[in-house]
Amino acid sequence: MSVRLINPSDNSFGTAVITPRWLFVLAAATPAEAGDPVLVDESLEQIVPGSILPGDIVGISVHTGNALRGYQVGRMARSRGAWVVYGGIHATLFPDEALMVGEAHAVVKGDGDIAWGKVVMDCLAGNPQRIYEGGRIEGDQFLAARWDLMQPDKYMWASVQTIRGCPKHCSFCSVWRTDGQQPRQRRFQSVIDEIINLRRIGFRFIALADDNFYPVTLTDLRLARQQNNIAKLAELTAIRNERFQLMEELAKLPKDMVFFTQITMEAGEDGEYLDAMRKANIKGALVGVEAVTPEGLKAVFKDWNCSGDALAKQLQTFKHHGVHVLGSFIFGLPTDKPATFDATVEMALKAGVTFAQFVMMTPFPGTVDFGRWEKEQDKNPTLVGDVPITRYWMIPTEIRPKMFTPHPTMSSDEIRQRTQKVWDRFYDWGAIWQRSACTPNLRARVAFIFLSKLYRQMYAGTGISTDSARRKKSKSWARWTALQCKKLFKATPMPELQSPDWEIGLPVAAQIAFQGATFPDVAGPLVVLPRK
Repeated sequence: MSVRLINPSDNSFGTAVITPRWLFVLAAATPAEAGDPVLVDESLEQIVPGSILPGDIVGISVHTGNALRGYQVGRMARSRGAWVVYGGIHATLFPDEALMVGEAHAVVKGDGDIAWGKVVMDCLAGNPQRIYEGGRIEGDQFLAARWDLMQPDKYMWASVQTIRGCPKHCSFCSVWRTDGQQPRQRRFQSVIDEIINLRRIGFRFIALADDNFYPVTLTDLRLARQQNNIAKLAELTAIRNERFQLMEELAKLPKDMVFFTQITMEAGEDGEYLDAMRKANIKGALVGVEAVTPEGLKAVFKDWNCSGDALAKQLQTFKHHGVHVLGSFIFGLPTDKPATFDATVEMALKAGVTFAQFVMMTPFPGTVDFGRWEKEQDKNPTLVGDVPITRYWMIPTEIRPKMFTPHPTMSSDEIRQRTQKVWDRFYDWGAIWQRSACTPNLRARVAFIFLSKLYRQMYAGTGISTDSARRKKSKSWARWTALQCKKLFKATPMPELQSPDWEIGLPVAAQIAFQGATFPDVAGPLVVLPRK
């Protein structure tokens, strides 16, 4: 019997940009009685059905984008006599779908750090429950990942999580509903220890895979003071101080390390915070711009963002403080017009956004937008074959529409074509070369160019195009480009690097995750970490 954790994907590129963190966290949560789990990331290569044997325990995490592939894998695994367990955001929202369509024996809702161990033990006993409530665990219960089970040569960036949850309530986002609006912050000592272990094995690029790295804004603090809410002010101040402690420790790590994270636009008002990010070598952040007009921002419940010239100025503020922006923009909002597309790319170029993604409006389950759309569709449901459009993830990708909600003035195909042109313009060679001047040396500039083209191919070429030949070509180019990028991001391992001697010990869960773990040293034999 083996425990197998599978990250499903329709697109396999041989190399991945960022590690799927959940794989390695659940590996840490797997009880010792079950042995070391086998990890399969289908963004690298798809699973071989013959590798699954009767009695195996197969854990599959699904989000809406890969749910259909995940269900295919689950049905295959069950047909081979394995126990099949689903988790992830989509399974949390649609547990009955995972049980019926995915033929699951069990579904974990919410966080899996603690619940997964119970699932495995129940499967070993031959009596798993149908539903496990993982809930929302506290930050000091977050597990450090089992990076000793990773193939280091397959990933460019590793990922570490420092906080879950987001206090915002954007209409297109499900995070605040699934992970909650109360930030659950991991102790910075545990975060730093995990990052040091990654640098030991040769990773210097780390994604801080947080829902929102900026959980407390200056506005939040001001409102708590105005309301004379002493308890709330103390809570917010403690969260903010912990953020600064984390960044202070990040700044002490080897100077060749580079971090990237995800924050809200409001961080642009907080120069002190951005300066701390720069000193911590947090070189960039995904910032949800979404729309460049007041009407568009209001449509997504994000009217606290700036628009127009104020937006450009606020985006430039990030860069002035040394934090590069990956701007995220949405097309297909009801307020969008044909002119919106050109205005958006012009804004991205004018504001000096280093990277950008332009996504077509998609109502994700668990969001306000989805609930509103689902209610509208109840009156006169649209079908694709025999599948309701509100279950678009169950439609095969080759016939799945690129947009799902009707626009008042533009067709879905027009929105798709205009979105494709925006990607093409932002990522043409001249524009990339100009933006690459932000890098410190020629090697970094080459890496920037390759990464820009890889991002363009992976997300626009394979995701927006309806032409199968173009998608196939994009996948081929992405595979080749990823191989070149991997070489440029490779770093020399630092097995001698040691963690600080913390005055306060790590949480028990984190201690267990690291005890006796082995990490491959590229230059020699296995390096065994000391027990805490």
